[in-house]
Amino acid sequence: MKLGLMLGVVDDPNRQVELALEAERLGYESVWFGEIYGSDCFTPLTWIGALTTRLKLGTSIMQLSARTPANAAMTATTLDLFSQGRLILGIGVSGPQVVEGWYGLPYGKPLARTREWITLFRKILAREEPVDFDGEYFQLPLEGGTGLGKPLRLITHPYRREIPLFLGAEGPKNVALGAELCQGWVPMFISPYRMGVYEKALDRADDLFEIAATIRVNVDDDLDAALAPVKQQVGFYAGGMGAKSYNLHKNHISRLGFADAAEEIQDLFMAGERLRAFEAVPDALADEISLCGSKGRIVERIKDWEKSPITSLLVSVKDVETLRFMAEAVL
Repeated sequence: MKLGLMLGVVDDPNRQVELALEAERLGYESVWFGEIYGSDCFTPLTWIGALTTRLKLGTSIMQLSARTPANAAMTATTLDLFSQGRLILGIGVSGPQVVEGWYGLPYGKPLARTREWITLFRKILAREEPVDFDGEYFQLPLEGGTGLGKPLRLITHPYRREIPLFLGAEGPKNVALGAELCQGWVPMFISPYRMGVYEKALDRADDLFEIAATIRVNVDDDLDAALAPVKQQVGFYAGGMGAKSYNLHKNHISRLGFADAAEEIQDLFMAGERLRAFEAVPDALADEISLCGSKGRIVERIKDWEKSPITSLLVSVKDVETLRFMAEAVL
């Protein structure tokens, strides 16, 4: 079992840098930043990459609509070059709320768009020839423009011809696409006790395929208090990160076996009853997707994660003490 530090989006840069530096000292393999509609994922990784020598630098998740494949290839090539091959490019399509509401792009068919994006991204990095691509979502050169565009080749020689791609996905078809095309999967709200839900979707994964699970770690002898932040996070995503008719996180929680609770959470959240929505998150769900409670309890539950197909724990912690505790417990 490998250990990574999930720092999410930028909130307190000084604290996050401190945690990253301590994580490298403790033997953590990686550090990860994401993006929603605030801070981007690459800038903090560049900063931390300059201050470290060994930590792998992961995006969880770079939103596909934020960058064309060419722009992402330029950014990834540059960071991978400066960090000497430490980048792990976690990508994800996000939901229509963000794609259309923030980036102003049509949501379309996410599976088809992701497949095209990956194909074009890898073609650009390969540098085998000037890039000519004719897809439903991407065309290089652009069709219907001035007619002056011509196929181009990435000028910079990448540090690696293939940068690892990890797909952030929740639905079975998306997970299956990641198993087919990527080197890893970054799931959200995953339970080591319910991995059978993904068994068929992971059929195409090879023996080197990685599953890097993001989990909250809250050390507190009061289990209810430890679970409260997890329940709040689940309630926010299942209740508010999507529309009534289409919420990827709610659907995911339903597939895990909590369909009735997912419906109640969304109804309460959309009715303005946020606290009740958080309380409606089942303790069992919050407990399974996190590591909460006393140190002894967490150590015992880590054994269940180690028995699962999950290869890395990307732990979300807020303090150095918990960071050190997890290093002792896992490494």
